[in-house]
Amino acid sequence: MADKPSVLFVCVHNAGRSQMAAAWLTHLAGDRVEVRSAGSNPGDQVNPAAVEAMAEVGIDISQETPKILTIDAVRESDVCITMGCGDTCPVFPGKRYLDWKLDDPAGQGVEAVRPIRDEIKTLVEGLIAEIAPAKPEATA
Repeated sequence: MADKPSVLFVCVHNAGRSQMAAAWLTHLAGDRVEVRSAGSNPGDQVNPAAVEAMAEVGIDISQETPKILTIDAVRESDVCITMGCGDTCPVFPGKRYLDWKLDDPAGQGVEAVRPIRDEIKTLVEGLIAEIAPAKPEATA
């Protein structure tokens, strides 16, 4: 893994789970991690319930747009995390693959999306601790 690990989050529509995961990773790890997200069959817009759920915790994903999964995105990532996209994610030797089993927020209201958002945050916190832990503060 490079000095700055890169993570790709993939779900079918790149409109809910992968967008929330990318936002959490960016928010919690800052510039310690390069973050990408994509979908095997991207939707037209980010799920409004996901936008609302993330806004409740102070993270704005309203300007994000679903992106198509490309071979280059996988090739350029150290860790590829899938969320219900099945076998559509290309596999390259030497990459680390994780599959997070999460409920699909598509068609759900914000009440149903909140627990998914919170579960993603917990998974992202564990990922950060593993691949990009905070460096201890230097003492003078």
